[in-house]
Amino acid sequence: MGRGKIVIRKIDNCTSRQVTFSKRRTGLLKKAKELSILCDAQVGLIIFSSTGKLYDYSSSSMKSVIERYKKAKEEHHQLLNCASEVKFWQKEVATLRQQLQYLQECQRQFMGKELSGLGVKDLQNLESQLEMSLKGVRTKKDQVLAAEIKELNQKGTLIREENIELYKKADIISKENAELQKKAYGASEGNEATRSSGVPYTISNGYDSHPPIHLQLSQPQPQQQPQAQAKPPSQAQNKKTPAEGMGLGY
Repeated sequence: MGRGKIVIRKIDNCTSRQVTFSKRRTGLLKKAKELSILCDAQVGLIIFSSTGKLYDYSSSSMKSVIERYKKAKEEHHQLLNCASEVKFWQKEVATLRQQLQYLQECQRQFMGKELSGLGVKDLQNLESQLEMSLKGVRTKKDQVLAAEIKELNQKGTLIREENIELYKKADIISKENAELQKKAYGASEGNEATRSSGVPYTISNGYDSHPPIHLQLSQPQPQQQPQAQAKPPSQAQNKKTPAEGMGLGY
Protein backbone atom coordinates (compact mmCIF):
# COMPACT_ATOMS: atom_id res chain seq x y z
CA MET A 1 0.00 0.00 0.00
CA GLY A 2 1.15 3.54 -0.71
CA ARG A 3 1.84 6.18 1.90
CA GLY A 4 -1.21 8.14 2.88
CA LYS A 5 -1.53 11.89 2.53
CA ILE A 6 -0.69 13.83 5.70
CA VAL A 7 -3.05 16.60 6.71
CA ILE A 8 -1.14 19.83 7.36
CA ARG A 9 -2.26 20.98 10.78
CA LYS A 10 -0.87 21.40 14.26
CA ILE A 11 0.15 18.16 15.94
CA ASP A 12 -1.55 17.92 19.26
CA ASN A 13 0.79 15.32 20.78
CA CYS A 14 3.81 17.07 22.23
CA THR A 15 6.20 14.18 21.70
CA SER A 16 5.13 13.58 18.13
CA ARG A 17 5.35 17.30 17.42
CA GLN A 18 8.90 17.45 18.75
CA VAL A 19 9.96 14.40 16.74
CA THR A 20 8.41 15.83 13.57
CA PHE A 21 10.11 19.18 14.16
CA SER A 22 13.52 17.53 14.59
CA LYS A 23 13.17 15.48 11.42
CA ARG A 24 11.86 18.24 9.23
CA ARG A 25 14.36 20.78 10.61
CA THR A 26 17.22 18.53 9.65
CA GLY A 27 15.77 18.01 6.19
CA LEU A 28 15.16 21.75 5.74
CA LEU A 29 18.70 22.65 6.71
CA LYS A 30 20.01 19.95 4.35
CA LYS A 31 17.90 21.28 1.48
CA ALA A 32 19.07 24.89 2.14
CA LYS A 33 22.71 23.76 2.05
CA GLU A 34 22.16 21.81 -1.16
CA LEU A 35 20.38 24.77 -2.75
CA SER A 36 23.25 27.14 -1.99
CA ILE A 37 25.82 24.69 -3.36
CA LEU A 38 23.97 23.51 -6.43
CA CYS A 39 22.56 26.84 -7.56
CA ASP A 40 25.27 29.19 -6.20
CA ALA A 41 22.59 31.00 -4.22
CA GLN A 42 23.02 33.04 -1.07
CA VAL A 43 20.84 31.29 1.49
CA GLY A 44 20.01 32.27 5.00
CA LEU A 45 17.71 30.20 7.19
CA ILE A 46 16.48 31.05 10.69
CA ILE A 47 14.30 28.68 12.74
CA PHE A 48 12.83 29.13 16.21
CA SER A 49 11.32 26.12 17.90
CA SER A 50 8.19 26.20 20.03
CA THR A 51 10.42 26.26 23.08
CA GLY A 52 12.28 29.34 21.74
CA LYS A 53 15.47 27.60 20.66
CA LEU A 54 17.26 29.12 17.62
CA TYR A 55 18.48 27.13 14.62
CA ASP A 56 20.02 28.92 11.65
CA TYR A 57 22.01 28.35 8.52
CA SER A 58 23.81 30.79 6.20
CA SER A 59 25.75 30.08 3.06
CA SER A 60 28.07 33.07 3.70
CA SER A 61 27.36 35.32 6.67
CA MET A 62 24.01 35.74 8.37
CA LYS A 63 24.61 39.50 8.86
CA SER A 64 25.33 40.08 5.18
CA VAL A 65 22.29 37.98 4.23
CA ILE A 66 20.06 40.00 6.55
CA GLU A 67 21.44 43.33 5.26
CA ARG A 68 20.91 42.21 1.68
CA TYR A 69 17.39 41.13 2.59
CA LYS A 70 16.57 44.53 4.12
CA LYS A 71 17.95 46.42 1.13
CA ALA A 72 16.05 44.26 -1.32
CA LYS A 73 12.90 44.61 0.74
CA GLU A 74 13.16 48.39 0.72
CA GLU A 75 13.75 48.50 -3.02
CA HIS A 76 10.82 46.21 -3.61
CA HIS A 77 8.67 48.34 -1.34
CA GLN A 78 9.66 51.48 -3.24
CA LEU A 79 8.88 49.82 -6.53
CA LEU A 80 5.52 48.76 -5.20
CA ASN A 81 4.89 52.28 -3.96
CA CYS A 82 5.86 53.78 -7.31
CA ALA A 83 3.71 51.30 -9.17
CA SER A 84 0.77 51.86 -6.86
CA GLU A 85 1.29 55.63 -7.08
CA VAL A 86 1.33 55.46 -10.86
CA LYS A 87 -1.88 53.46 -10.87
CA PHE A 88 -3.46 55.91 -8.45
CA TRP A 89 -2.61 58.91 -10.61
CA GLN A 90 -3.76 57.11 -13.72
CA LYS A 91 -7.13 56.60 -12.08
CA GLU A 92 -7.19 60.23 -10.99
CA VAL A 93 -6.40 61.40 -14.53
CA ALA A 94 -9.17 59.24 -15.95
CA THR A 95 -11.66 60.58 -13.38
CA LEU A 96 -10.66 64.18 -14.02
CA ARG A 97 -10.92 63.67 -17.77
CA GLN A 98 -14.48 62.39 -17.36
CA GLN A 99 -15.36 65.33 -15.13
CA LEU A 100 -13.87 67.74 -17.65
CA GLN A 101 -15.89 66.26 -20.46
CA TYR A 102 -19.06 66.49 -18.37
CA LEU A 103 -18.39 70.12 -17.46
CA GLN A 104 -17.64 71.04 -21.06
CA GLU A 105 -20.90 69.43 -22.14
CA CYS A 106 -22.80 71.33 -19.43
CA GLN A 107 -21.17 74.58 -20.49
CA ARG A 108 -22.17 74.03 -24.11
CA GLN A 109 -25.72 73.32 -22.99
CA PHE A 110 -25.77 76.49 -20.88
CA MET A 111 -24.68 78.35 -24.00
CA GLY A 112 -27.69 76.89 -25.86
CA LYS A 113 -25.69 74.39 -27.91
CA GLU A 114 -26.02 70.63 -28.35
CA LEU A 115 -29.59 70.51 -27.04
CA SER A 116 -30.83 68.00 -29.57
CA GLY A 117 -30.34 64.98 -27.30
CA LEU A 118 -32.17 66.50 -24.30
CA GLY A 119 -35.71 65.62 -23.31
CA VAL A 120 -38.41 67.79 -21.77
CA LYS A 121 -37.28 67.12 -18.19
CA ASP A 122 -33.66 67.82 -19.07
CA LEU A 123 -34.62 71.10 -20.71
CA GLN A 124 -36.73 72.09 -17.69
CA ASN A 125 -33.83 71.31 -15.36
CA LEU A 126 -31.51 73.32 -17.58
CA GLU A 127 -33.95 76.24 -17.56
CA SER A 128 -34.26 76.18 -13.76
CA GLN A 129 -30.47 76.09 -13.41
CA LEU A 130 -30.11 79.06 -15.73
CA GLU A 131 -32.74 81.00 -13.78
CA MET A 132 -30.95 80.24 -10.52
CA SER A 133 -27.62 81.25 -12.04
CA LEU A 134 -29.11 84.48 -13.38
CA LYS A 135 -30.63 85.23 -9.99
CA GLY A 136 -27.29 84.66 -8.29
CA VAL A 137 -25.52 86.91 -10.82
CA ARG A 138 -28.04 89.70 -10.28
CA THR A 139 -27.76 89.39 -6.51
CA LYS A 140 -23.97 89.57 -6.71
CA LYS A 141 -24.19 92.57 -9.05
CA ASP A 142 -26.50 94.39 -6.62
CA GLN A 143 -24.11 93.69 -3.76
CA VAL A 144 -21.14 95.00 -5.73
CA LEU A 145 -23.02 98.14 -6.76
CA ALA A 146 -24.18 98.77 -3.19
CA ALA A 147 -20.61 98.40 -1.92
CA GLU A 148 -19.31 100.81 -4.59
CA ILE A 149 -22.04 103.37 -3.78
CA LYS A 150 -21.21 103.14 -0.09
CA GLU A 151 -17.53 103.63 -0.81
CA LEU A 152 -18.26 106.63 -3.04
CA ASN A 153 -20.46 108.17 -0.34
CA GLN A 154 -17.66 107.76 2.18
CA LYS A 155 -15.21 109.39 -0.21
CA GLY A 156 -17.67 112.25 -0.82
CA THR A 157 -18.03 112.79 2.93
CA LEU A 158 -14.26 112.89 3.34
CA ILE A 159 -13.95 115.34 0.45
CA ARG A 160 -16.60 117.62 1.95
CA GLU A 161 -14.84 117.58 5.31
CA GLU A 162 -11.55 118.40 3.60
CA ASN A 163 -13.22 121.28 1.74
CA ILE A 164 -14.61 122.66 5.00
CA GLU A 165 -11.16 122.51 6.56
CA LEU A 166 -9.66 124.23 3.52
CA TYR A 167 -12.31 126.98 3.67
CA LYS A 168 -11.51 127.53 7.34
CA LYS A 169 -7.80 127.72 6.62
CA ALA A 170 -8.39 130.11 3.72
CA ASP A 171 -10.54 132.34 5.97
CA ILE A 172 -7.82 132.40 8.63
CA ILE A 173 -5.19 133.24 6.01
CA SER A 174 -7.33 136.06 4.57
CA LYS A 175 -7.83 137.53 8.05
CA GLU A 176 -4.10 137.35 8.70
CA ASN A 177 -3.43 139.06 5.35
CA ALA A 178 -5.90 141.83 6.23
CA GLU A 179 -4.21 142.42 9.59
CA LEU A 180 -0.79 142.47 7.92
CA GLN A 181 -2.05 145.00 5.36
CA LYS A 182 -3.43 147.23 8.13
CA LYS A 183 -0.12 147.10 9.97
CA ALA A 184 1.78 147.86 6.76
CA TYR A 185 -0.49 150.86 5.94
CA GLY A 186 -0.12 152.19 9.50
CA ALA A 187 3.66 151.93 9.33
CA SER A 188 3.80 153.72 5.92
CA GLU A 189 1.58 156.57 7.19
CA GLY A 190 3.79 156.96 10.28
CA ASN A 191 6.90 157.16 8.07
CA GLU A 192 5.31 159.84 5.89
CA ALA A 193 4.35 161.85 8.97
CA THR A 194 7.91 161.59 10.28
CA ARG A 195 9.39 162.76 6.98
CA SER A 196 6.99 165.71 6.77
CA SER A 197 7.73 166.80 10.37
CA GLY A 198 11.52 166.63 9.81
CA VAL A 199 11.62 169.55 7.22
CA PRO A 200 12.08 172.90 9.20
CA TYR A 201 11.47 175.37 6.33
CA THR A 202 9.29 175.09 3.31
CA ILE A 203 8.79 177.42 0.39
CA SER A 204 5.26 177.71 -0.86
CA ASN A 205 4.22 179.26 -4.11
CA GLY A 206 0.54 178.92 -3.44
CA TYR A 207 0.07 175.95 -5.79
CA ASP A 208 1.84 172.94 -4.36
CA SER A 209 2.53 172.03 -0.74
CA HIS A 210 5.81 170.33 -1.64
CA PRO A 211 7.23 172.07 -4.71
CA PRO A 212 10.73 171.18 -5.93
CA ILE A 213 13.38 173.82 -5.29
CA HIS A 214 16.13 174.42 -7.87
CA LEU A 215 19.14 176.51 -6.89
CA GLN A 216 21.21 178.07 -9.71
CA LEU A 217 24.37 180.15 -9.57
CA SER A 218 24.56 182.97 -12.11
CA GLN A 219 27.82 184.35 -13.47
CA PRO A 220 28.48 188.03 -12.70
CA GLN A 221 27.96 190.30 -15.72
CA PRO A 222 30.89 192.58 -16.64
CA GLN A 223 30.13 196.31 -16.12
CA GLN A 224 31.05 198.90 -18.77
CA GLN A 225 32.89 202.03 -17.61
CA PRO A 226 30.69 205.02 -18.28
CA GLN A 227 32.23 207.94 -20.02
CA ALA A 228 30.53 210.30 -17.75
CA GLN A 229 30.23 209.86 -14.09
CA ALA A 230 27.25 207.72 -13.43
CA LYS A 231 24.71 208.79 -11.03
CA PRO A 232 24.59 206.83 -7.87
CA PRO A 233 21.79 204.33 -7.95
CA SER A 234 18.88 205.02 -5.86
CA GLN A 235 18.07 203.05 -2.84
CA ALA A 236 14.99 201.74 -4.52
CA GLN A 237 17.06 200.19 -7.30
CA ASN A 238 19.55 198.66 -4.85
CA LYS A 239 16.80 196.88 -3.00
CA LYS A 240 16.10 193.42 -4.44
CA THR A 241 14.02 190.61 -3.30
CA PRO A 242 15.73 187.62 -1.73
CA ALA A 243 14.49 185.46 -4.51
CA GLU A 244 16.05 187.69 -7.20
CA GLY A 245 19.33 187.89 -5.36
CA MET A 246 19.57 184.13 -4.91
CA GLY A 247 18.48 183.40 -8.46
CA LEU A 248 15.84 180.93 -7.42
CA GLY A 249 14.19 179.17 -10.28
CA TYR A 250 10.87 177.41 -10.26
